[in-house]
Order: sequence, then structure tokens, then C-alpha cells
Amino acid sequence: MDHDVAKAPATEAAPAGRGRSRTTKAFWRRIREPLAQSRFVKNAIASLFAQFVRLVRLTSPLVAGSARFSSGAYREFEPGIIALWHGQHILTPAYYPKRKSLVAMVSRSADAELNALMLEKFGIEAVRGSGGRESTKHLDKGGAKALIALKKSLATGKNVAMIADIPHGTPRDAGLGIVLLARLSGRPLLPVAITTSRRKVLEKSWDKTTINLPFGRSSIVIGTPIFVPADADDAEMERKRLELTVALNAATAEAYRLVDGRR
Repeated sequence: MDHDVAKAPATEAAPAGRGRSRTTKAFWRRIREPLAQSRFVKNAIASLFAQFVRLVRLTSPLVAGSARFSSGAYREFEPGIIALWHGQHILTPAYYPKRKSLVAMVSRSADAELNALMLEKFGIEAVRGSGGRESTKHLDKGGAKALIALKKSLATGKNVAMIADIPHGTPRDAGLGIVLLARLSGRPLLPVAITTSRRKVLEKSWDKTTINLPFGRSSIVIGTPIFVPADADDAEMERKRLELTVALNAATAEAYRLVDGRR
């Protein structure tokens, strides 16, 4: 009998490290939702993001050949619609001139709230909505309201910024929402790319989000303005959508070429 007991497998105690890991995960699950709902916490995180973006700007001088938002060459096209790609837009608040008014469309998703709060740290007004859309005839209520708000901002002389591609759609392929804004307002689309030589690309993200890092070089490329006729039909809108897609991809490629020193 004693022999049988001796051979029976003993119950193993969980390793101390694994137990602490489970405790930590359980604690994080309990506090995660309250933290996500805390205005104070979200403001603190947004402030940290803003300071980091400022650090990148301060330590990453513009390379030769870069455009400048303050350049007189673009004044005739103001107010304009700054078009950016998802995942490539993070630096915009730090590079945009402080004295120029800017209104930016920000998604209504919970994740985008931090982005809206960060914009406020730079004095940039955020309009919540989703304006990508594959069809201008199927804008949701929030998207339609946001486009109206942006149109009013343009009418008062403010520049606006908008992400061109559709959230979780095809990355770097412009939607029709931004083209519709150009048609309704009569103001030009300005394809813009901003990047740095030191960066980390999140390859597993749908839009290949780029985290720009400090202590490198930076560049801004502004493509040729694109105007959309007020009487543009569906076929013309599609042509302008494709034109914007090509222009933004070209601006992005040129911005990378400038900071990476490629010929």
C-alpha cells in the first residue's frame, strides 16, 4: 500500500512566477474598463502622446526639399483640405503651424478619442465622424454631420484635415467622402505625407501604422492640389478618388525617399 502511494503522481504546485502573472492579468482586467472611462487618465495619456510627438519634431529637422505648411506657395490654395493616410498622420499636429487654424475629422470610435484629445493639446479642433465611405450616397448620420461641419469651417477660412482611406478598409486607397467634401466646398484637396528617418512600422496593423521616433530626420511632401468640380457626376468623382489615391501614394513615397536618402 505504501509502495502504491509512493508511485502515485504528486500534484505540482504552480510556479510562483506563473501565479503572479495570473494575478497581474486579473488585476488589469478589473481596472482596465474604469481607466478607459476616466477623463483624467485619458487626458494624461493624450498629454504624454503630445509631448512625445513634440519631441520627435524638435529632434528631427526637416531635410532639404521638404515642403512647409507656412510657405507662401500654398496660400492661394487656402483654405484647403489636407488629405492624409491612416497610420501616417500622427505627426501632423506637431508640424502644422501654430498660428494657422485647423479643424480635423476624427473617427467616432473609442480608440480615436485619445487622438481627439491629443489634437486639443495643439489647439486643433476635432470634429467626430467617419467620412471615408465607399459611396457618397451611404454616409451615416454622424459622417454627414461631420462633413457639414468641415464645410462650414472651410467657409470661414479654416484649413481642414481628413484621413483619406476608409477605416479597416483597403489601406492607402482613398474613399469618396473626402472627395465629396471637396466637391461641396469648392476647396482643393492637398495630398500630404510627413515621415521620419527613424520609425517603427507596425506590420500586423491593417494600415501599417508608423510610429515615428525622435533623433532622426523628417520630411513633409505636399502634392499638387486637386480640385473637384461642383457638378462632378459619379464617373468624375471616381476619377478624382483615383487621382487622390495616386497623388497621396506618390507623396508618401517621396517623403520616405527624402528622409532615407535614396535617389
